[in-house]
Amino acid sequence: MPLNQERLAALTERISREIDDGILPSCSVAVGLDGEVVFSAAFGDATVSSRYAIFSATKALIAAVIWQMIAEGSVDPSDPISNHFPEFAGNHKGMVTIEQVMTHTGGFPRAPMGPPLWSDRAWRIEQMANWRLSWEPGSRYEYHPTSGHWVLGEIIERVDGRDVRESVRARLIEPLGLQSLALGVPALQQGDILDLVATGSGPTPDELEAVFGVREYDLGEVTPEALTGFNDPDVRAIGIPGAGAVSTASDVAQFYQALLHNPGGLFDAAVLADGTGHIRCALPDPILRTPAQRTLGLISAGSDGTSAFRGMGHNVSPRAFGHNGAAGQIAWADPESGLSFCYLTNGIDRNFLREARRVNGIGSRAALLAQPS
Repeated sequence: MPLNQERLAALTERISREIDDGILPSCSVAVGLDGEVVFSAAFGDATVSSRYAIFSATKALIAAVIWQMIAEGSVDPSDPISNHFPEFAGNHKGMVTIEQVMTHTGGFPRAPMGPPLWSDRAWRIEQMANWRLSWEPGSRYEYHPTSGHWVLGEIIERVDGRDVRESVRARLIEPLGLQSLALGVPALQQGDILDLVATGSGPTPDELEAVFGVREYDLGEVTPEALTGFNDPDVRAIGIPGAGAVSTASDVAQFYQALLHNPGGLFDAAVLADGTGHIRCALPDPILRTPAQRTLGLISAGSDGTSAFRGMGHNVSPRAFGHNGAAGQIAWADPESGLSFCYLTNGIDRNFLREARRVNGIGSRAALLAQPS
């Protein structure tokens, strides 16, 4: 099925707008359909082979490894974390489950983990053992930017018997032939990764009040300063499980085609259908004030008409699934249209309201590419 060329032109016009205006230094985009990438392009100071930090789009990789382990019978979503990671049980965390962590209801959204010692696994384990719960697990939803996936990464290492970076490579990247996607890149292999650049200024108090009803907004740990920290070669090498992968847009779009088509039976069909389609958490998002619509590791567009709040724009089907990343990275697939889509940029727009409008506009246009005029 060919892409609609008129709508593709509208998409690329929208994508290039903020490059041409100097708001972003570069971006890259890819569209997948019928099991392969059918369109890719780069804008600004980049090529289609340039690699970008994909931030929380990394979470889909960790989810996919967990799904494989579920199919193998080595873990179950209902397992307490402490069944596989006994040290985590301290401070009344013994009954936090894998499902709760994967749906961001685990109760420790801002648990601390950071440089310079976070490359030391023994230190990370000690940190996680000392974490405390902010609320009863399963009782509420709050996005865990990185904390939950440090825990999931440790479970993968213990169950799979190898470094989480190696598990992602051996279980996903190599079987799917993804040449640019990586979790953890040695310093000498980082030359094609574009540095992140913070641009512009933050939204004004009036803009914040118009959207959120408040004149100040706490970005938590996902600040421009924290994100540009991912330029550090040591951070890129660590492969932070919830945020540390790098890729071209094409490899991300191809990965999502694999979630649609399951080439070579890489995934158990029932577990894959559950992970991409079964909403396990519809608790309200305290920031967006809409249902979280979380599957086991991903986000579902859902049928409530608020897919744009979940980073997929207005025009995907209710069955669309994916996981975007900080700085406006977009990654999703839609089983109804067969499309997968990825947009990556190395520009960190300090005006996160403008970033949200950009994500919405680009995603809304991309969702229509498989439809006739």
